[in-house]
Amino acid sequence: MPDGSISSLPRNSSASIWVRWALPSASDMIFVVLLGSLCFTGLATKMLGDAGIGWHIRTGQQILPTHHIPRVDPYSSIMSGKPWIAWEWLYDAIVGALDSAGGLNGVVWFNALLIAATFAVTFQSMIMRGTKLFAALVLILLAISASMIHVLARPHVATWLFAVIWFRILDGSEQESVAGKIAAGSRWLWLLPAMMVIWANLHGGFLLGLVLCAIFWCSALWCWQATARTFDDTLLRLACGKRLRDLSGVTLLCAAATFVNPYGWALHRHIFSYLRNPFLMDHIEEFQSPNFHQLAPRCFLVLLLVTFAAVAIRKRALKTSELLLLLFAIYAGLFASRNIPVASILLTLVVGPLLPPLRALSKFSKKMTAVDSSLRGHIWVVVAVILVLFVDFNGGRFAGKVLANAHFDPTRMPVAAVDHLQTMGISDPALTPDSWGGYVIYRLYPRNKIVLDDRHDLYGEQILALYLKMYRAQPGWNDFLRDHNVTCVLMPRNAAISAMLSQTPGWKAVYSDDLAIMFVRK
Repeated sequence: MPDGSISSLPRNSSASIWVRWALPSASDMIFVVLLGSLCFTGLATKMLGDAGIGWHIRTGQQILPTHHIPRVDPYSSIMSGKPWIAWEWLYDAIVGALDSAGGLNGVVWFNALLIAATFAVTFQSMIMRGTKLFAALVLILLAISASMIHVLARPHVATWLFAVIWFRILDGSEQESVAGKIAAGSRWLWLLPAMMVIWANLHGGFLLGLVLCAIFWCSALWCWQATARTFDDTLLRLACGKRLRDLSGVTLLCAAATFVNPYGWALHRHIFSYLRNPFLMDHIEEFQSPNFHQLAPRCFLVLLLVTFAAVAIRKRALKTSELLLLLFAIYAGLFASRNIPVASILLTLVVGPLLPPLRALSKFSKKMTAVDSSLRGHIWVVVAVILVLFVDFNGGRFAGKVLANAHFDPTRMPVAAVDHLQTMGISDPALTPDSWGGYVIYRLYPRNKIVLDDRHDLYGEQILALYLKMYRAQPGWNDFLRDHNVTCVLMPRNAAISAMLSQTPGWKAVYSDDLAIMFVRK
């Protein structure tokens, strides 16, 4: 007797076809829930917790009408006219257009779309690789929780999605090659160079794509060398050899594609000089190792423990690519907190198939996994994207109710202080903490410039060292203010420099609230 489940319906029946295309899969539900949560709850404000999105938006709004990509800095009084590489210009153009059309709601919608797609595709990829449904759900929840440390409206979220796509294509090619499918193994590989052109103009994380290509190339080389030269293994050796040649060509083309950007090889020189600067790496918070007293890094730590347990009890040998990916993800996540999201995603993708099913849930989990895999339609995803887009571009309103209201958090950003600055009519550049500079650019540019913001690669070690001495009110703190002729200072109320200026003749506090205090030179 049929049990009434989806899997029991005849595959060719009209009811079965309708159900398979109309019901949302688990990955669809993950996408819908994430998209709605990031756009319609307090998470929308959290996504604007990094002020850098402000200068990204304003840069895009300069690019669109002029069709010109900036090559000199337009925002800082101390760097005005000096060379600047806007290495994320494509992302800037997108968010600039969305802000012009729908305000910050549109900006949040786009970034939420990238994040929701990342974890939906990650979950779907885990299922395709053989992870049981409940294990995949637990792993994806851990990965999402660990990634909350950097769930921000910034271009790095595009790298998350590209990393998953890269893994899926490279891993799928490897699985087909191991199965001896010589022709099929490379059918998607040749899309990677074209996608690399987009990635290289969205975010500097495109280097991760080259790392993933190198990992799978090493795996293909090992497979080709380790395969015995016997008649029985001839087909496998041929498949491994072809895949090695294909990966070599694809990796070289991907590397060449990174030069298709407005700055050419200067982009690579700039990124490497930035990442190799020990002062910047030691003083920029996101490049420091994670603090495991915080919730998100703790979730990453749990993922690490699950990884070690899964490797210890695995029932099959790890492939070379899996071993290299695990080592890379663990190192990257422990090296810098900004790497935790990508490291978590890679760990879940590799570890999922290694986890044994719970005996009590084995039968039910296998059945639910088969049912979920049979659902082919993504109607709910399309509906969610269109509905949220409509709400965001309708002022956040739906049926007379405000559902979306993305804004900068006034408890984190100097919203009231900048309002007061506007009413005072001050046009001099404002000195703010680097973490507020992007917000002030968003609010005041082009009427006011700022002195400094969070584009640390632009300012360099020498300027940032003097800035930190000033901010901490260390001996010689006044040198930065004097050398750059600063006349307006907007700082956190509890900052050391605020206390120092309050006692320094020649400076006057003209505004103060619970968050910020503003001084002008008499």
